[in-house]
Amino acid sequence: MRMYVILAIAAVLFLICLIVFTDRYVKNRRQVMEERKREEMAARLAPVVEQAAQEKQARSTAAETSSALTTVLPAIQAEERGPRRVA
Repeated sequence: MRMYVILAIAAVLFLICLIVFTDRYVKNRRQVMEERKREEMAARLAPVVEQAAQEKQARSTAAETSSALTTVLPAIQAEERGPRRVA
């Protein structure tokens, strides 16, 4: 009788250990999958971020060029223009 109690306690402890290890395994797998998904997302977004940075640089350069050009050749103001002559 005493042996059956010990076996029952050992079985319960084995089940508890099995549940704990399974839970840790599942949590670890989920974390690995989320990390992999995050890395894939970052890999897909990297070229888009690079392209956006290049476009911003191009716009900035164009704006600087435009402002430099208008300081050399100021725009014609509306007050300075006379009426148009149509032939």
